[in-house]
Amino acid sequence: MLHPLPTEWPDPETMLVVADDPGLRETLAATLQPNCRQRVLCAGTVAEAIRECAQSSPEVVILDVDLPDGDGSELLERLRGLTDVPIIVLSGRAGEDEKVALLDAGADDFVMKPCSAAELLARVRGQLRRSARASAARLWAHTITDGVEIDLAKQRVVRNGVPQRLTPTEWALLRALVLHAGRPLSSKQLWDIVWDREFGDFATHVRVHITHLRRKIEPDPATPRLIVTEPGAGYRFAGKR
Repeated sequence: MLHPLPTEWPDPETMLVVADDPGLRETLAATLQPNCRQRVLCAGTVAEAIRECAQSSPEVVILDVDLPDGDGSELLERLRGLTDVPIIVLSGRAGEDEKVALLDAGADDFVMKPCSAAELLARVRGQLRRSARASAARLWAHTITDGVEIDLAKQRVVRNGVPQRLTPTEWALLRALVLHAGRPLSSKQLWDIVWDREFGDFATHVRVHITHLRRKIEPDPATPRLIVTEPGAGYRFAGKR
């Protein structure tokens, strides 16, 4: 079983805060700004939220459902018609029925007010990681490079027309590397993902299994071109789309 990937993802360029209360908008924007590469946009109504979402394409939406010109679930449905980015709902209403309705309408997470800045930022980071993994999975689910076909969904690797048999551990390693294509993963990160053990000689385990994996997927295992070693950083999948 694969465990969540620990690699940090880049901060989003743009976030959108939707709240009726100006004070709450300012507080949320100030909390989020250090974790945003460009700007945190604000909207106080359904109309403003729709406009900002359509024009600016924020990567995360923080939504307080108490708005003057529309219902929160209605806004969620409209936003989902414009974007599939994470939407985190803030609400002071504790009713289970409303929470279920908002999640059914398209919310990715639900946070009760009041909440701490630390909790909100943790929820945002969690949603960004999930979104990034989903995007990577869609992009790299099936790739052909250097005569090697990799199909993660079907767990199929074909090198120069010959199917290769990978062990479950090798599949876990390959999946982690492919979903982080272009970014190195250290031996410790790969150990945490694939083996999920607190103790052990992780460097040796990872090196041995990487060697076995290279023998099965590299056009020339003696000169790796797909799984390359980054000195001091770890291993990087260098396949191209």
